[in-house]
Amino acid sequence: MNYETLLREHNLKATPQRVGILTLMHNYGHINVEDMFLQIKENFPSISLATLYKNIHAMVKSGLVTEVKVPQHKSKYELTKEPHAHLLCDKCDEFLDIACDLESLMNQAGMMSGYKLQNTNLVFSGLCKECQKSA
Repeated sequence: MNYETLLREHNLKATPQRVGILTLMHNYGHINVEDMFLQIKENFPSISLATLYKNIHAMVKSGLVTEVKVPQHKSKYELTKEPHAHLLCDKCDEFLDIACDLESLMNQAGMMSGYKLQNTNLVFSGLCKECQKSA
């Protein structure tokens, strides 16, 4: 994946730090800021937490990156992709994407509530297969 081109397509300057951030998101799938900061410092020792937040927020604002708000956990960030939901294991904290028809769910919720819905962030939680075995 060419992150420099992707950044430019989202009207963002393609800096080495931003390319590093996108590489981490791609490699981890979902990552919180604290873990990202620990990893990015290995290649960019002078980067500050404030700079990291500033870059992430610019990428979220441009639509390149999505913030996934996880109940009772730190927000995670991922490269924006097709609409989907997430699965969270309550025991081991495994966090995965799951294909889901969010559009019809949003339409139904909008019709029932009268809200004009623009966004959804759906996280299902429970026990993954491995944790079910050990329970």
